[in-house]
Amino acid sequence: MPRLSEVIAALDALWPPASAEDWDAVGTVCGDPDQEVSRVLFAVDPVQEIVDEAVKLDADLLVTHHPLYLRGTTTVAASNFKGRVVHTLIKNDIALHVAHTNADRADPGVSDALAGALDLRVVRPLVQDPADADGRRGLGRVCELDHPLTVREFAARVAERLPATAQGIRVAGDPEALVRTVAVSGGSGDSLFADVRAAGVDAFLTADLRHHPASEARAHSPLALLDAAHWATEWPWCELAAAQLDEISDRHGWDLRVHVSRTVTDPWNSHSPSPGAPN
Repeated sequence: MPRLSEVIAALDALWPPASAEDWDAVGTVCGDPDQEVSRVLFAVDPVQEIVDEAVKLDADLLVTHHPLYLRGTTTVAASNFKGRVVHTLIKNDIALHVAHTNADRADPGVSDALAGALDLRVVRPLVQDPADADGRRGLGRVCELDHPLTVREFAARVAERLPATAQGIRVAGDPEALVRTVAVSGGSGDSLFADVRAAGVDAFLTADLRHHPASEARAHSPLALLDAAHWATEWPWCELAAAQLDEISDRHGWDLRVHVSRTVTDPWNSHSPSPGAPN
């Protein structure tokens, strides 16, 4: 079996920590570099439900997309929920490793996985990483559909292919307008509107769209907006990342057992539509 340090080195080669945003907190949160690893669990959120799942699975390593401590901390006391997560991990000899914006920028990365789940052909990054001479890494992806769909049809495809959430898919734009090209960005994407407009696409799929940026984007152009749950747009990366680690394990003869959590950790768990609201 490989040691944790060997597995982490392989993950860092996939998602170099140096490529993360300056404000981000990526890398190994807890774990003994010399401990052996035989079972790995991938998930979006390092919350207690996921940690309990890792314990039940007898995992040695939990890899999440979202950081546990994004803004730092002065305590890991078990009297708060993040401290309980740390205590549970350490008591059960489970390491925690985070790949966040470094996984967003990677090739392939979070937005590639989102595009793949929707059968979109990736053309290029939406925002190219200036450090990548090949022009393959960066935030978001500009994609082409296999054949034109109306906004209504494309939204239905997104709703069908992404994991089910209480929110579903919110849409802004003419439901009958044709979509041939689309920009996708897993996670919160309303800071990318200028890049989306410059890309000249027909639609933009992301999450966490706020009222004012969305309203202004619609005023600028007939761009269709599709707003999915944050968790749902990033979950496909877990399957991609697990497949990547499986391939590495096979190549090195590690015989790792790699799993993907299907626990829905989107914080919204119910939805009550307004009477008479458009559908």
